[in-house]
Order: sequence, then C-alpha cells, then structure tokens
Amino acid sequence: MLKKRKRATENIKSMTIAAMLTAMSVVIGILCKNFLNFGGGLFRVTFENLPIIMGGLLFGPVIGGIIGAASDLLSYLFSAQIYPPNLIVTVGAISVGVVSGVMSKYVVRKKGKGQIIISGGLAHIVGSMIIKPIGLFQFYSWAVLFRIPLYFVIAPLEIILICVLFSRKSFSRIVGYTNSDKEKI
Repeated sequence: MLKKRKRATENIKSMTIAAMLTAMSVVIGILCKNFLNFGGGLFRVTFENLPIIMGGLLFGPVIGGIIGAASDLLSYLFSAQIYPPNLIVTVGAISVGVVSGVMSKYVVRKKGKGQIIISGGLAHIVGSMIIKPIGLFQFYSWAVLFRIPLYFVIAPLEIILICVLFSRKSFSRIVGYTNSDKEKI
C-alpha cells in the first residue's frame, strides 16, 4: 500500500512539474513572439525551449516531446500571430524535448553539467537549427537561414541557465534531478 501511495505521489509531482514547465514555455513564447519579434517574425529572441529541454532532462523523451508540442500549440493560440500554426515548427519543438530526453535518458546518463550541455546543445541543433527553419522556409524563403546564427547565442544562454538552476541543491532536489540528496551537480 505504501509503495502505491508513493508511486501515485511521484506521478502527481511529475505531472505538476511537467505542467508548470509547459506553462513557463507558453508564457515565455507569448512574451517573445509579441515583444521580441524583429523583421516580421524573422528574428525572434526567445527562450521558450529552456523549459522544454528541462522537461526532456527530467522526464525523458515522451514527456519532453509532449511538453514541446503543448507549449508550441498553446503559445500559438494565445499570441497575436497572424499566420496559421506551422506543424513543422511544432515538430521542431517536439524534437527539442525528445532529443534532450533521449540524450539524457539513454546516451549521457550521468547527471550533471555534461549531460545538460550535450542534451541541450543537440536538442537545439536538431529542433531549432534544422527542423524549425525548414518549417519557416515557406514564410521567409532563404532569409530563414539568418535565424540559425541567433541560436548560437540563445542555445548557450539557455544551457547556462539550466546548469545554474540545476546546480542549486534545493531546486534540483525538488524537481528530482539528483541521484541522491548527498550528490552535488
């Protein structure tokens, strides 16, 4: 009975954290799409992938992908965008969560800065620098290639922020990113 109760509590905690990460990504996405949008949407400074990468690191590829899909579609619904939702861009957001989850769960299993850097970096390369520009090509043609260098700045900033957050013992313990309470990230 205690095992079932503990498992149920862990599931509720995981769902709550995943929902909060989705909400964070939606709010960041809305703010950035409405206020940090330059060149008619061609250049957008955004950190909406940070919670998606965190979701992949914490919960694996399935939940990371769900966070990516939900946050992309919800931020579209609540922002003042004039174009229809682009499902290729949504696939890019999904891939950010999936790649970070696959890398952290199956490739770089040792929790710490190395895992965060490799998982977050590869997630940005696949989702933000390859898939999302393919989806945006229909709107911006070859000018979309100018978005890629922007992610050479955004990706390291997001990774540094995640490293700083997860290096805080209280935060990493709450979200479950430690192997034990004694381990330091």
